[in-house]
Amino acid sequence: MDKIFDIAIVGGGIVGAATAYKLQTAYPEIKILLLEKEDHFAPHQTGNNSGVIHSGMYYTPGSKKAVNCVNGRKELVQFAKEHNVAHDVCGKVVVATEEKELQFMEKIYTNGLANKIEGIEKITGNQVKEIEPFVESIGGLWVPCTGIIDFVGVTTKLIEIVKGINPESELLTGHKVTSFERDGDHRNIVTSKGKFKAKQMIFCGGLQADRLAKQDKVALKEKVVGFRGDYYDLTEQGKEKVRNLIYPVPNPEFPFLGVHFTRMTNGEIECGPNAVFTFKREGYGKTDFSLRDTVDALSYSGTWKLFFNNTKFAIDEYRRAFSKKLFLQTLQRMIPSLTMDDIKPGRAGVRAQLLGTGGETRDDFRIEYTQDSIHVLNAPSPAATACLAIGGDIKEMAEKHFGLVLR
Repeated sequence: MDKIFDIAIVGGGIVGAATAYKLQTAYPEIKILLLEKEDHFAPHQTGNNSGVIHSGMYYTPGSKKAVNCVNGRKELVQFAKEHNVAHDVCGKVVVATEEKELQFMEKIYTNGLANKIEGIEKITGNQVKEIEPFVESIGGLWVPCTGIIDFVGVTTKLIEIVKGINPESELLTGHKVTSFERDGDHRNIVTSKGKFKAKQMIFCGGLQADRLAKQDKVALKEKVVGFRGDYYDLTEQGKEKVRNLIYPVPNPEFPFLGVHFTRMTNGEIECGPNAVFTFKREGYGKTDFSLRDTVDALSYSGTWKLFFNNTKFAIDEYRRAFSKKLFLQTLQRMIPSLTMDDIKPGRAGVRAQLLGTGGETRDDFRIEYTQDSIHVLNAPSPAATACLAIGGDIKEMAEKHFGLVLR
């Protein structure tokens, strides 16, 4: 008789892994199937972000992002301590360089207080320099509970724990899911390397979330649009100008945090990312192109409305993507002494953003139960920080709809 898994999870990024972990630790007896299409876990958004443990101060009080980021951050740090995952709660500064930014900084500070961010405080430009000596600012915020972490290391550990709890569970790479039709009381799942059966399914598809949802007959009006973010690395001589994490006051009109400085757990220091429309959802090169992804995005009204609503921002981002000099000028707003010799081209990442038909970004996390499956439809930053809280939410949703009972 063919093995029938209790739950199949599609997507082996940190949210998929955290979901498997939450379910398996609560229900050791259930058989979980986790399928990742690439040849390793955490291949896309998880493995190509800036590695920051976000505090939760930016997000609307009471929103899923705010609640899950704060709770998830605390759980993530505890997990990293218990399992020796590389991390450092080093704190960060958010700095204002122009008078017009002060009102936005005040709003962030108020949000931080409402979200109960531990230790957040307003500081002067001189106090900023005590923390980051090369930064020139007119004031800032000190956020001591922000940190850095190896998110790939977290994902690997989550997978390892699930495997150790139930040897009947299978967590597989190189398995691209092509179909998952319902057949009586289970699904017949076909992948690029084999066939499986599972009673229920959870989709954590990230950059492919909307396509998986539509394939599962979910009535989804929005589409996922990809934004590539390019990074520069500080050279050896440039590294002395950054100690930990330095962020600008974000532009409230655009859904990204702006170019920032991040010390990584391996000791490197990155600057970035920018945010440009990408012609390939999983393309990390400036000229990467996918006809399907491009047609999909440019045939969608929401994409064009986003462009029209943010024309100047989009043009500036594209110019900066192809100009080291312009990228440097952005960095010099916070650290004027940086030179061309202090930075060198680094890696890139792609972010999945669920976009409404009017060009509005779906800002909050969005997880829905539909028919007989669960779909993570929108999980942009800070989803990696919040992964364990998101996994907990999905577990509760599975308990409600899949009939799981603690024994």
